[in-house]
This record gives sequence, C-alpha cells and structure tokens, in this order.
Amino acid sequence: MRAHQLLVGTDTNPRFLTLAQREKIRDLRAAGTSMRQIAAQLGRPHSTISREIARNRDTAGKYMPYGAQRMAAQRRARPKAAKLSANSRLRSWVTQKLALQWSPAQISATLVKEFPEDTEMRVCHETIYQALYLQARGGLKKEVQAALRTGRARRKPQGAQRKPRQLGENMIMISDRPAEIEDRAVPGHWEGDLIMGAGNRSAIATLVERTTRYVMLCHLPGDHTAQTVAAAVTAQIKTLPAHLRGSLTWDQGSEMAAHHKITIDAELPVYFCDPASPWQRGSNENTNGLLRQYFPKGTDLAVHGHEDLEHVAHLLNGRPRETLKWSTPAEKMRELILTS
Repeated sequence: MRAHQLLVGTDTNPRFLTLAQREKIRDLRAAGTSMRQIAAQLGRPHSTISREIARNRDTAGKYMPYGAQRMAAQRRARPKAAKLSANSRLRSWVTQKLALQWSPAQISATLVKEFPEDTEMRVCHETIYQALYLQARGGLKKEVQAALRTGRARRKPQGAQRKPRQLGENMIMISDRPAEIEDRAVPGHWEGDLIMGAGNRSAIATLVERTTRYVMLCHLPGDHTAQTVAAAVTAQIKTLPAHLRGSLTWDQGSEMAAHHKITIDAELPVYFCDPASPWQRGSNENTNGLLRQYFPKGTDLAVHGHEDLEHVAHLLNGRPRETLKWSTPAEKMRELILTS
C-alpha cells in the first residue's frame, strides 16, 4: 500500500517531491528552464532539484517522472536501524567522550586512530548529531545533549574603532612581532587573556600555545589587578623550559599595565594586539569560548581553586584537534618537551 501511494503521488509528506512535481520538473527541463528557475517555481532549494535529477535518472541518462518516483520510493522503503540505537561498544565509547565535552568530529576522527582495524567502531559526526537531536531515531539518552558544545554563531558589530591604550613604556605592537611567530613555525609562543566572572569582580587568566593549542590557566585569588596578573602569568610561564618561553601576545586590557614585569621576570617579550582585534589572538579566543562550558558567564570565578583550573586544563588538553591532525595538545606539548 505504501509503495502504491508513493507511485501514484498521494504521499502528503511535504519533505518529499510528489509525482506531479516530478512531471513538472520533466516538462520544465524539456523547455530549457534552468535548475534555479525550476526550484523557484516549485518553491524548493535549487540543490533539491539538481540532486533529484542526478539521483533519479534512468539507465539512459533521461529523467522520467514515474521512474524517478519509483527509485525515490524504493530508497525510502529501506528502514535502517540507527547505528547508535543499540547498547553497543561503539555507543558506550561515544557516550563516554561526549561526557568529556568532545565534539562529534573529534569523536569520529579518534575512533579511526584508536580502532584502525575494527570497522564496527566507526561513526560519522553527522550520525552523532542525529543521535543527540533526534532521540527517538538516534537512541542516545536525552541528558547527553548537555555535553554538546554550543555557542553564539553571530559576530558582534565592530562599532567605532577605539584608540590604542597606553600601558606604560615599551609597548611592542603585534605589527612588530617576528614572522616566525605569525606563521606558527616555531613553538613556544603564547596568547593570553582574561575570562571574567559576574560583574567583572573575578577572573581567570588563560594562556594558549600557538603551535600546539596547549592551555594553561592562572589562578587569580582576590583580584585581577595588573600586579596580580603579572605575578600569576610569570609563575605559570616559568614552569616551562626556556625553549618554550618565546613570547606572549595579549590585548590592550588594563590588566597588562605591568607587562614589563613579565618581560623581565619571565624573560618573555609581550606583544599587544591592535584595538578591537580579537582575531589577532584567535587561538586564545577560541579556547576562551570552550572554557565557558566550565566557567559560565555571570558566575563567580573566584570559587574555582588551583586544582579546579588544573582539572579543566587537563580536559581541554586531552581533546583531539583537527588542526593537529586529531592529536591532542597534551601529546604535542609532550613531544616538544621530550625533544628539547
């Protein structure tokens, strides 16, 4: 009955093309109408029309509406069980990584690395998204949705360009930064910033290494004045071997008024971004977005102690990154330290 309904064009699901619409596609194509014009007349995206014609042509390469209707019906009549619906080893592994806030793309790529010979341990990132968003079809528990990383997609308007802030003497602008830092050819160069808590009364200093994306977090108990930030950043940077202390790039926030102390005490030159140009320290901006999973906006960041920051940094550094060919920042940093 179902196949008959599809063939005669009585299927009422608006997602699918009807037989009458397929006949109109055939007629318009014969009249030389373009794909976009056909799509406009049917009220469909032009990609739907081009895909319909490409997928449902007969063996002679002609588009015939009745044949196209049969081929589409046959494909839709093959219900497949969702890959993550069963209580399988694959589902368990995916669920564990989602709980660590790994993205579906990270999970899919790492499965290939972890189980190179096991084809059953494969799932594309889109299948994971489907499992998260369409519970009845996907099979993962609804509460796992909380592990999916989300954020605002729209950019804020730039507004009027602000004047550069004067942070004492010897400010070095990013335009004077060596080219080897810009192209990430040499490791040991860092980007930094503060993430702020409720009412800007608390903060955490964040440091990201440009080559490995390795993250370090600086505890700022009590306040985030220039002196406090300089002391915390210096202490954190000095835990690194000398060859990984190349430079630090920061924006022109007032917390960097004591940047000269970092340069002297940590032997680390500080470069300043242009006003209202967060993309000049893009790795740090991206990391700060990820950190908001653990330190939401509008909360008191002072409640998080040093151990809490170490734990969060460990989680971020353990996530595989596409830009690192699905290695983790921790693995890349370990290689740099061992090869020094």
